Amino acid sequence: MASCPRRVGSAPGTASPSPDSRSRRKRHLLSQPDARREAQQADCAHAHCAAGAWAGGASAQARAAPASLPRRPLGVLRLVQSDLGPRAGGGTMFLQSVSFWNLAFYALMVFMATLGLWDVFFGFEENKCSMSYMFEYPEYQKIELPKKLAKRYPAYELYLYGEGSYAEEHKILPLTGIPVLFLPGNAGSYKQVRSIGSIALRKAEDIDFKYHFDFFSVNFNEELVALYGGSLQRQTKFVHECIKTILKLYKGQEFAPKSVAIIGHSMGGLVARALLTLKNFKQDLINLLITQATPHVAPVMPLDRFITDFYMTVNNYWILNARHINLTTLSVAGGFRDYQVRSGLTFLPKLSHHTSALSVVSSAVPKTWVSTDHLSIVWCKQLQLTTIRAFFDLIDADTKQITQNPKKKLSVLNHHFIRHPSKHFEENPAIISDLTGTSMWVPVKVSKWTYVAYNESDKIYFTFPLANHRKIYTHVYCQSTMLDTNSWIFGCINSTSMCRQGIDLSWKAELLPTIKSLTLRLQDYLSLSHLVVYVPSIHGSKFVVDCEFFKKETRSIQLPVTHLFSFGLSSRKVILNTSGLFYNIELLNFGQIYQAFKINVVSKCSGVKEEITSIYKLHIPWSYEDSLTIAQVPSSTEISLKLHIAQPENDSHVALLKMYTSSDCQYEVTVKTSFSQILGQVVRFHGGALPAYVTSSILLAYGGQLYSLFSTGHCLEYATVLDKEAKPYKVDPFVIMIKFLLGYKWFEELWDVLMLPELDAIVLTSQSMCFPLVSLILFLFGTCTAYWGGLLSSTSVRLLSSLWLALRRPPELPKDIKMISADLPFLTIVLIIVGWTTCGAFAILLTYLYYVFKIVHLQASLTMYKNSQTVNPKHSRRSEKKSNHHKDSTVHHLRLSASDAEDSLRMHSTVINLLTWIVLLSMPSLIYWLKNVRYYFKLNPDPCKPLAFILIPTMAVLGNTHTVSIRSSKLLKTTSQFPLPLAIGIIAFGSAHLYRVPCFIFIPLLLHALCNFI
Repeated sequence: MASCPRRVGSAPGTASPSPDSRSRRKRHLLSQPDARREAQQADCAHAHCAAGAWAGGASAQARAAPASLPRRPLGVLRLVQSDLGPRAGGGTMFLQSVSFWNLAFYALMVFMATLGLWDVFFGFEENKCSMSYMFEYPEYQKIELPKKLAKRYPAYELYLYGEGSYAEEHKILPLTGIPVLFLPGNAGSYKQVRSIGSIALRKAEDIDFKYHFDFFSVNFNEELVALYGGSLQRQTKFVHECIKTILKLYKGQEFAPKSVAIIGHSMGGLVARALLTLKNFKQDLINLLITQATPHVAPVMPLDRFITDFYMTVNNYWILNARHINLTTLSVAGGFRDYQVRSGLTFLPKLSHHTSALSVVSSAVPKTWVSTDHLSIVWCKQLQLTTIRAFFDLIDADTKQITQNPKKKLSVLNHHFIRHPSKHFEENPAIISDLTGTSMWVPVKVSKWTYVAYNESDKIYFTFPLANHRKIYTHVYCQSTMLDTNSWIFGCINSTSMCRQGIDLSWKAELLPTIKSLTLRLQDYLSLSHLVVYVPSIHGSKFVVDCEFFKKETRSIQLPVTHLFSFGLSSRKVILNTSGLFYNIELLNFGQIYQAFKINVVSKCSGVKEEITSIYKLHIPWSYEDSLTIAQVPSSTEISLKLHIAQPENDSHVALLKMYTSSDCQYEVTVKTSFSQILGQVVRFHGGALPAYVTSSILLAYGGQLYSLFSTGHCLEYATVLDKEAKPYKVDPFVIMIKFLLGYKWFEELWDVLMLPELDAIVLTSQSMCFPLVSLILFLFGTCTAYWGGLLSSTSVRLLSSLWLALRRPPELPKDIKMISADLPFLTIVLIIVGWTTCGAFAILLTYLYYVFKIVHLQASLTMYKNSQTVNPKHSRRSEKKSNHHKDSTVHHLRLSASDAEDSLRMHSTVINLLTWIVLLSMPSLIYWLKNVRYYFKLNPDPCKPLAFILIPTMAVLGNTHTVSIRSSKLLKTTSQFPLPLAIGIIAFGSAHLYRVPCFIFIPLLLHALCNFI
């Protein structure tokens, strides 16, 4: 350390120190190194000393002095403050406490998180949904509810949708149609029924109202039920009453309905499933349930226990009563465009006894083939048209209502939502078709055949004898670009050149965007002698029919995907040289949700004058989440390859890339790992657990600060202790060990005896959501978020203190530290009353604002003290000496020095970070309460009320707490040891149950407050 220049002169009115006094002072400094450093820095009156004193000041901060020694503000801090000004930002000091490599690491984590977030929010196809429009002005007729019902549910209403003449006619009840009830979801409007209601009305007009549907919609007042679960049960009971009210509107009609169909969007679908859990509910009141983007498996964000309890009640009921549930249910997901509800949450549990449940992603729905976001799924024209076609096919001609036959309902849904053969639905289709009339019969003996039809005047039957082809080939493939609904391909039995009747094979075809195709295994149809392709007589239309026989091994090509950690640096490819029409690319080793790849298909064509369309279909055999890509060849097409549902352990199927190609083109298929999409999958599947990892990191830092205060008497900087304490090896091994031990029966029984909740890692495993190293990645993301959050809060406090100084001059540092001021009991009682009479989260927010005000006030006082110290350093040193002397000689009245104030601010900054997350996690119920305060002044049930009652007095005490008042506490050592097990508890029990996180945070805060009294 550089020595200070000797002072040439003394200030007027002061005497120069004698040599003896300087010698005695030197001996004293040698015996007290920390005190010597402070005294030497205090003697540096010249600004030229700053450079030399900087190294000593920094090391003095890192090696804190013993608690018994009085500390004064370091001279270097005073000089830097005078250079930068009193309002120099705390962000600079915060960054200086972190090494360059740590800062680079935090920046890298931000970059990686940004890549993952970009993939979730922007890494998907553009919105290809067509908007559905109303042809007449939509009207919503309010249905009068019984007075008792309206009084019991003042915020809810029931409406009937109509347009034009239909709306006018149905203002006079009763009704004569088929009732359908629409349930909006989280923050959803009852007016969202207009898209499907208008399309159904147009369809009814097309058939002269032979059948028509009456669409009802429930107004839930746009409640935020995905954030606050306390109203889900109330919504369920109201829907039950609405169903009974709707059925009464049809009384006295010839074909009065006895049940309703329900369409539920988002959380509305879960409310519909919850109807079956009501004691007095009759299952026969619902004949069909279609849910759109409904998270059936688990809540998107488990922010309170009411949501998780509601989910547990509903799912357990459906699992335990699967044998007795005959309700046909269809769940439609939006695909990767829906970043609010990932599609994996929408898949209904596959129960062996409940076969009437289907789950599908909209990108796999025939005639839809698009991904939808969370809102567009209710107005996407392609999807709503498919839904309405299914509704009209479900009508029973005898009852003029939706059929009660569960097999027919399932057949209709499979026809429209799973595999469409490009034919109108028939409950009992004719298998044998007559092949008669004036027509030409043309035999075809080649293995590959193409026919271009244009202005055909006569019907033509092309016959393919199968006997010779069976000896050489295993399969036959045919496709047609004519997308009508007529039968087009048949099989003849024991025929020579022509047959009068044939087996209609058109029902086995599959409809694709530009073709309808059929693939048959020849060994499965040994009774067929000929294959017949029918070309109708057409005028002015042109279409192409192709057929080819092939061996399976020539069209099935294996392509192993690249390794997860190749990071896109390596790739694998196959080249399709043969001139086939259809290929199956088997994607080996692909079946986990953490895998993500980019497939690039390059097509090169020779001698092609017209544009040719190729279709690339990603087929996932264990779930209906297929996706299609249409490419104009020659071209280069990129396809994203990732999953919504992981492959089950007992499933041996292989994911396929089905390529419908042109025989004139050559195709090259390349696959490589996409690192950004892997990060996107981590964020998509585990992003909701990030608050648990952030608070776990902050708790570890908090424990480090408390231990530093206990061992050295001073508190370390937040960023420094975060880097030192927030290590994943302190948390993850314990969680992994517990999960391993729970595999043993004796430990599981002990776990149950202790009444401990289920480990969140086991919950994630049951949902097939286990990523390798995912906990480590989340912990790094959490530590990064904790660091930047600390920087933001520190900077915010300093900016607010600067604003406070600009508005008014605060008092000096408090001379006497009082744990309980005169107004504190009154303020605490007021806040508790507010929490009891209104909303617990509101009281927590007010407590948080009070605490922030206290810290800003302390920061402003410290800034003013430093300013006065810069202006008159000698007076400040004398005041500091007097303050320290008074502090040492007085037991009951503690005085706050500048160094103690700085220590206290470091501790308070960490507490603010913890308290901020408590406020953020309780904010949803506050928003819900504010939105519904005109109906319910008191939130009931209130998930935050118990926490608020304990947190309010705790934070009131902590607002007056300083490090000087707790460093000698007998409870401090114990308090410093609690954050580590609590950080482990947050990861073990709070990552999938976020509402538990504030409880873990609160415990060390309470112990911290008790340190003032013990």
